[in-house]
Amino acid sequence: MKKEQNAAKQTASKKQKNEKSEDGKMTITGHLKEFRNRLAVCLVGLVIAFLVALYFSQNIINFLTTMGEKYDYVFVYISPQELLMQQFTISLVVAICVMLPLLLYQIWAYVQPALKKQENRLFIGVIISGLICFVIGVIFAYKIMLPFMLRFLIDLSSGTNIQASISVEKYLNFEITIFVVMGFIFELPVVSVLLTQLGLIKVEWMKKGIRPAIIVIFLIAALVTPPDIVSQSMVALPMLGLYILSIYLSAFLLKFKKKKPEGEDEDDEDDDD
Repeated sequence: MKKEQNAAKQTASKKQKNEKSEDGKMTITGHLKEFRNRLAVCLVGLVIAFLVALYFSQNIINFLTTMGEKYDYVFVYISPQELLMQQFTISLVVAICVMLPLLLYQIWAYVQPALKKQENRLFIGVIISGLICFVIGVIFAYKIMLPFMLRFLIDLSSGTNIQASISVEKYLNFEITIFVVMGFIFELPVVSVLLTQLGLIKVEWMKKGIRPAIIVIFLIAALVTPPDIVSQSMVALPMLGLYILSIYLSAFLLKFKKKKPEGEDEDDEDDDD
């Protein structure tokens, strides 16, 4: 029995030696194994979240279609498998959203040993603020943008003998697209702050690029929304406001960084050594 335990300990120690080089750093094999393990955790979590979401998929669809019913939308499905496929689609989207914090944590845990203290703080701040901004964007879309757009689009049929019978697939795809687009649009301040902190862009460039940015913003809004000026404006105006907010926020944080005592940076470098 003791021989077997000793043999197991020797095998484990050999594996650890193989995963680390002579200077104590992890080898390529060790990195690949860690990446495999973290990827496996994410995939298992995604499958579990998908199955749970699939169980409640019809309730989720009912929740999303309730808003349209308030404005007299009548929902139909025009192919036998359409409703079933939408249940799978909604379940996958919900599973990805639920598992996103775990995925970001696994990414941070994987790269964290290679980060300095200041970089580690920046990475954590970007993850937390990015998640918060994405949620705010989705809430903005659900509470403000979607009701306005649905009411405007259904009013186009007023005074006619045309009734809106909407495919549930088209309606849900429309809602999901708006949620995702607004979620990523609200990431603009986070991305701008990250790029300015890393020195990849400058605040002066952002200020000089306001006019071209307005054109690009309205082009993006035209691509991701229905072909009407109201929907485009509902996307473009928040994007423009977030762009201006990004300029002021980036400038403020850069000034704060310059005012930071030099001793703090030296302490961080000493701790890393």
